[in-house]
Amino acid sequence: MLPTLNRDTQLCMSIAARPSNIGTRFHNYLYRELGLNYVYKAFTTTDIEGAIRGVRALGIRGTAISMPFKEAVIPLVDEMMASAAAIASVNTIVNDAGYLRAYNTDYQAARLLIDSHGVPRDFDYALLGSGGMAKAVGAALRDAGFARGTIIARNETTGRVLAETLGAAWRPELGDHRPALLINVTPIGMAGGKEADDLAFAREAVEAASAVFDVVAMPVETPLVRLARSLGKAVIDGGEVLTLQAVEQFVLYTGVRPEADLVRQAQAFARAV
Repeated sequence: MLPTLNRDTQLCMSIAARPSNIGTRFHNYLYRELGLNYVYKAFTTTDIEGAIRGVRALGIRGTAISMPFKEAVIPLVDEMMASAAAIASVNTIVNDAGYLRAYNTDYQAARLLIDSHGVPRDFDYALLGSGGMAKAVGAALRDAGFARGTIIARNETTGRVLAETLGAAWRPELGDHRPALLINVTPIGMAGGKEADDLAFAREAVEAASAVFDVVAMPVETPLVRLARSLGKAVIDGGEVLTLQAVEQFVLYTGVRPEADLVRQAQAFARAV
């Protein structure tokens, strides 16, 4: 049983432009089942500097960082750990007595999913986006051995920089390019946004692809994922990414690694919204 909230209860939180209930339900389910004196709450903000000052000042134990703050928090932490420093992107902050360490568990999740789904390394890919999550997924692809890729980004500056870092090409749009693996790391398809009902890639590109990877987790069944499944394509969805990266965050916050069966139960509970 989860202890009654008290002065020793440790708070963990998430900061996102459009927070969801998924992470909140996932972490709190595990706290309850493991009897840990923690509580998790999702927040949004227009003042990321003030929010991180609050994390430090109030002793908030851990903070998940989502779009669009993954790069903005870099100058606000005390130490960039290897997983975050390698790709200049943060998705997790751990507070040890006012000292803030930054990590990136998105990279770990993407790499594990690429391996567990057996995505062929000879696939060429198109990665849509050039922000913090794009860096994490792109680095995972590179480190897994994918040698032929294209970054699709309207922002030429960030797109070219990411492409150069990954040894990939850059295009402002997919156009008539038809890669085997399509990856969406933008908010297209995310509930609550202007593009919630849009496809991240044109139907013709999805039809020509062999596999689709969409990091959007709210909802898990984005328009892109629904189309890809209907066409019989291999799919990695954002719910899988969210679960794996959240497990690693949970371990960083609590020092406890939940067993696989408990993680599956927490995942099912988190998605039942």
